[in-house]
Amino acid sequence: MNLEHYIDELKTLVNVDCGTKTLDGVATVAGIMQLFWQAEGWHTEQIDLGDKVGPGVLVTNKPLADSFDVLLVGHLDTVFAPGTVAARPLSQDETRLYGPGVSDMKSGLLNILWAMRELDAADNDRLSIAVAMNPDEETGSVYSHHWIGELAKRSRCVLVCEAARADGSLVKARKGMAGYTLEFSGVAAHAGNDPEKGRSAIVALAHSVLAINGLTDLARGTTLNVGVISGGSAGNVVADSATAELDVRFWENDECDRVHQALTSLCASGFLDGVTTTLTRVNHKPAMAGSDETRALMQLVEKAGSEEGIAITWQAVGGGSDANHTAALGIPTLDGFGPTGAGFHSPAEWLEIASIEPRIRLLKRVVSML
Repeated sequence: MNLEHYIDELKTLVNVDCGTKTLDGVATVAGIMQLFWQAEGWHTEQIDLGDKVGPGVLVTNKPLADSFDVLLVGHLDTVFAPGTVAARPLSQDETRLYGPGVSDMKSGLLNILWAMRELDAADNDRLSIAVAMNPDEETGSVYSHHWIGELAKRSRCVLVCEAARADGSLVKARKGMAGYTLEFSGVAAHAGNDPEKGRSAIVALAHSVLAINGLTDLARGTTLNVGVISGGSAGNVVADSATAELDVRFWENDECDRVHQALTSLCASGFLDGVTTTLTRVNHKPAMAGSDETRALMQLVEKAGSEEGIAITWQAVGGGSDANHTAALGIPTLDGFGPTGAGFHSPAEWLEIASIEPRIRLLKRVVSML
């Protein structure tokens, strides 16, 4: 492959500010990907997913097909704010590439493209292939998961091309996740003259954090993290409002149900007299668990790796992806088909240059064996 050409294409994707809420940036990346695929003669269309997110992109070699042999999935968005690209655009050293979204997951999008570019003409004629690129994976695929799910239901299997783990492992399972907002409403009062007339939303929030932490079950892999808090108006005012953002992770979907019921009960009871708590679940991804069909797909991938001289190892990981949604529908799903990378969601994000070409070969081989 022409690695220099690959990196040039990657640069056009990475050097666009395209955090999920930067709608024009996501749309720009969507347009770039459409042009790349159109140049290869594939059918492309943008999918309107509403005015709160950018467009999705659907690509297929068989636009009239009722079903697909494989659905390849990637996302267009990153977690980074506008201005990130100006501060640290794509760069490289002897072994790695760096930049916002370089491995999560602009390189994954490109690996799908390059693998299909190199697919034998006979396989291209024989197979029905769909590629779905969504604009909001980093915020839970709230607006796109139904669209991707409907495509998955029409597909024999789903391959998600998020980055391989730092050791090169593919992903066989992912934790489920749920995101919540807790809003506390109390009574304001002067903190010096008559604090007893107030009901502090911030104190209620503090009590809630301790109660929420008590729902953790590390033995089962269930964790709860209050990651963002805000509230109050001034130091000398008893706070009448506060907000907390909560992240829940779980291996077992039954655990998600347990935590949700417990949170609902706790918030209904309240954490401080005179302060009401409103609980809102803002996103949810079920756990990505295996099945007999998934294990058969794993064996096919291992055989493809053997034929390409690529060692195949597997991990179960805590982070979620669109694989969670498609696996929950009962569709055989595997993840991690992008190049090797790490440091996701941070300024240290990197991509291993030497992994690019082997991962393209692996994906091409797996698709050709379906």
